Amino acid sequence: MNVKKRHAFKAFWGLNASQASHHEKLVSALGGFLSILLILLVSRSFLELSASVALVASMGASAVLLFAVPHGPLSQPWPLLGGNLISAFIGVTCAQLIDPPILAASTAVGLAILAMYYFKCIHPPGGATALTAAIGGESIHALGYQFVITPVLLNVLCILMIAIIFNAFFHWRRYPAALQHSTYSPPDTPSNENLSHEDFIHALKEIDSFVDINEHDLKRIFELANLNANATHLDPDDIQLGEVYSNGKLGKNWSMRQVIDESRSDNPAKDYVIFKQIAGQEKKTSDCITRAEFARWAQYPMIKENGLWHRKSAPNQSTSGAE
Repeated sequence: MNVKKRHAFKAFWGLNASQASHHEKLVSALGGFLSILLILLVSRSFLELSASVALVASMGASAVLLFAVPHGPLSQPWPLLGGNLISAFIGVTCAQLIDPPILAASTAVGLAILAMYYFKCIHPPGGATALTAAIGGESIHALGYQFVITPVLLNVLCILMIAIIFNAFFHWRRYPAALQHSTYSPPDTPSNENLSHEDFIHALKEIDSFVDINEHDLKRIFELANLNANATHLDPDDIQLGEVYSNGKLGKNWSMRQVIDESRSDNPAKDYVIFKQIAGQEKKTSDCITRAEFARWAQYPMIKENGLWHRKSAPNQSTSGAE
């Protein structure tokens, strides 16, 4: 298997290069061990063994996030607290109001996902918490909404406390992520926009903690951030009849529009332009929208020179590369 096929095979199956040292992996495992040990002791005080094991399954998933991916957005305190408590409440409600249990369980998980989205606390183990509350057995159903407090809230507070204290012993993995302050000072050299795949792999390994992003997405983020930093944000008054504008996006999302007609008005709500798409794959090939809406879409004007489209230069600036 050649190098290109090997990379394609790994990408298909999600076999990314290891981002953490052996020491970091052992630290993560130790944190998971301590947190689940305490949670099992707490759960056993309120539930019979079989029921406590069912609930701790979701806490085990939370432990993976808090100790293996401590800086990830899904691992932070609000997703942990909100994701589990809201899901537990939904699971208990579905168990009490919906029959048969199969429908109650599936409804609980679906509603938990929806609620976590709107409350900005997406935490994958929350789905397991909702499922446990819905079909966890008689000992869990007998608790009713008390289940949300004991053992769910108690377990969540236990694992949160352990995560904060345990991770504090390791300077490179503070928890919550807001406590992680970078000490890196970039040198006074221009940024290199031609970074290689290996450069991003090296950067991820230098962090020495599992980062919930692969090198391809990281490079994409870097490109988009640079693009946005260099973008010219247009005002409605900048949009002129006959001019061509680009949305400034990358790859297949890039497109150009030309203003072919307008209906000017001092009232921004009635100041319309009509455009046609001259490049790109956006669904709207033509439309009539306000000048302000068009300005929010457009990033910069374009000009055609020697048969090629270029970003139009501001006065006293050189023209940028062709699109």
